[in-house]
Amino acid sequence: MNKKRQGVAVFFSIMMVASVFISACERSLSAAPAETATAIPAGLFVTPLASVENPMAMIEEFGKQTQAAQTAAAGGGTPGAEVAVTATNTPDPAALPTATPTIAVVNSTPTNASGAAATAVPATSVPVGSRPPTYTLQKGEFPYCIARRYDVDPDALLQASGLTAAEANSLAAGTVLTIPQSGSFPGSRALQSHPTTYTVASADETVYSIACKFGDIEPNSIASANNISASANLTAGQQLQIP
Repeated sequence: MNKKRQGVAVFFSIMMVASVFISACERSLSAAPAETATAIPAGLFVTPLASVENPMAMIEEFGKQTQAAQTAAAGGGTPGAEVAVTATNTPDPAALPTATPTIAVVNSTPTNASGAAATAVPATSVPVGSRPPTYTLQKGEFPYCIARRYDVDPDALLQASGLTAAEANSLAAGTVLTIPQSGSFPGSRALQSHPTTYTVASADETVYSIACKFGDIEPNSIASANNISASANLTAGQQLQIP
């Protein structure tokens, strides 16, 4: 009898302990935290990641979204946004205006103040028959010689130059004569006929004095015909061509 009571007491004790243990497991120590919705960013990745319950799906989705973000960034757009490609019209090279190069042409022909082409006048001696306003006597020349050369009246030449007939044959080289611009020489202007050849008599002769021997010829004409200068020193026996 005692053994039965002891067994029953032990059974009830075990049941009580088990009941307390079960009730302790089912009781919540504290209230569950309130659920808060977590915002998923839509700027970087439009599509949320796959559930962590499937790691491989999460990795695959992450790779797709990363590639899309890189493509958008390379195109200058916003990651996650659709990149719109707009076709631009490429101009036809044939339709573009062509610039014609301008070539500056330099006119080498000199012009005068009016724009007309200037005529080059070579530097030459005074032509035969023309009359300069003044003339400077050279060695071997005299007023009558100059009157024949420029076809002027000798008396008018002396008067215009302030000289007398007595002074005509004694004027030194360097004397300046005033040449009248009217009148003419009385008689023949030539003292010797030419063209011809002249032989220099002495070293005292000059091209100017030889021109005076012929009367109506320019000294520069004799110099040009012989390829010498009008002031060249002559030698006795030298042959000169008189044009």
